[in-house]
Amino acid sequence: MSNRELIQALQAALQADPDSVPLRKHLGDLLMEAGDLGEAAKTYRQALDLAPDDGEIKLALAKAYLVQDNHDAALVLLEQLLEGDDPSAGILILAARSYLATDKKASQVNIMKTRGKRVTAEATIKQAEAAIKGYIGRVEESLKEYKRQQTLDKQGATSKRMVEEAKADWISYVNQKANAEAQLLQMQASLSEAKANLAKAQADLGAPGELNAQVRLAKAAVRSAELDLEFTQQKAPVNGYVTNLKLRLGSQAVENQPIMALVDVNSYWVTGFFRENYIEDIRKGDRAIITLMSYPDKPLEGRVDSLGWGIAQQDGSTGYELLPNISPTFEWIRLAQRVPVRIHLDKVPEEVKLRVGTTASVLVMTGTSGSTSDKSTVAAPKALQ
Repeated sequence: MSNRELIQALQAALQADPDSVPLRKHLGDLLMEAGDLGEAAKTYRQALDLAPDDGEIKLALAKAYLVQDNHDAALVLLEQLLEGDDPSAGILILAARSYLATDKKASQVNIMKTRGKRVTAEATIKQAEAAIKGYIGRVEESLKEYKRQQTLDKQGATSKRMVEEAKADWISYVNQKANAEAQLLQMQASLSEAKANLAKAQADLGAPGELNAQVRLAKAAVRSAELDLEFTQQKAPVNGYVTNLKLRLGSQAVENQPIMALVDVNSYWVTGFFRENYIEDIRKGDRAIITLMSYPDKPLEGRVDSLGWGIAQQDGSTGYELLPNISPTFEWIRLAQRVPVRIHLDKVPEEVKLRVGTTASVLVMTGTSGSTSDKSTVAAPKALQ
């Protein structure tokens, strides 16, 4: 069935069972795949109304909101998920992206508001300056009138009431002028504050585009969360077997600490430790017969890959007060050292299962370097195994 046919089938099923949360979630997923974001978000919201505590539905609805660039609504749901006991790395990534978008949006809105306050303060300052100029003229005219009334009062050409009214007018204009000057100082302070807030908001917003430090920091946080999410899935670099696995449900993995061993099935080799008086004629490429203790009747064939060029010496190592450690020797016993000879296996039968660290007997056929043999491989004698 096509995606659209599945959607129609689920819609028909929901008419018969409108309270089915799984059906609504599945329908929302199909609508998201079909690109019908509005209907998908609507379907997820309906499912969330039926199951308000369902984290999967919240995450699906948050993703739908993010695709629609509705970061504020997505952030509400993601913050609810972040309050859970163990939020997944995927939720942290989505939340970081939402914070990035909403923080940038909030900074831009803050700049617009601050610019509006600055414009309002500048307009109010102009009005206050004009009012002060008007009050200065009125103060001067009212003072002249008050003095004139005082002169006329001395001459008996005016009444006491006219003198008092002129005085009251002069005092009123002086007070109004003082109030206008105080308002001017207040508006100037508001303008300075608005300019400082605008500078701070612009600094908080930062440079545009990729030069913005906050954007780069948020993107780095998103990338770090994405890497953490990738690190939760580890893939084997080679074909092999996992061994010494002691993990259980709930076990915690620690960074840079191994938690299991992986045995590469394509890198098996055999190391034979030959006495030093036996390696004179061994050459690289010599044929070798390997008899495993676990498969004594199924000998393997290989070739000498390399001979060791040195082994650790017990005598001569630094001891107490930097003096060399020398083990006592017995003149009648001389123990030969053992030199590692690495053998490369040619072919391993399917019925033989190799295991790291098991025991084998190695028989090297000297003088066979570069030669080939069609003879079947024969196990080493029991006495030599």
